[in-house]
Amino acid sequence: MKSLQISLLFFFLIGSVIPAFSQSKSKKVEKTSFEVTGVCNMCKARIENAALIKGVKLAEWDKKTQLLTVVFNNAKTTPQTIHKAVSDAGHDTKELKAPDQVYKKLPNCCSYRDGAEVH
Repeated sequence: MKSLQISLLFFFLIGSVIPAFSQSKSKKVEKTSFEVTGVCNMCKARIENAALIKGVKLAEWDKKTQLLTVVFNNAKTTPQTIHKAVSDAGHDTKELKAPDQVYKKLPNCCSYRDGAEVH
């Protein structure tokens, strides 16, 4: 009887530990998209390069939709950190406005705040 209780306890513990372990493994890689303002292919390169911080596996900005899609390891970075990196490069995101002094250093064709059209 005692060995049956020990066996049941063992299986209960193993049954609760394994799913928790496998969930943490599968949640490391995430994908998210958010708005980033830009107008040209130079903006595209700058936005994607800025987003490629430690932990980001893929960064792709679509000029037409103004969406940046990133695949990242959530144990190494967060969406907020990616927003900060992109805004620090001179591009407004939905959550953060780029610092004015950085924005003013962008090439003229990248002046999205001044009414420039996507080209």
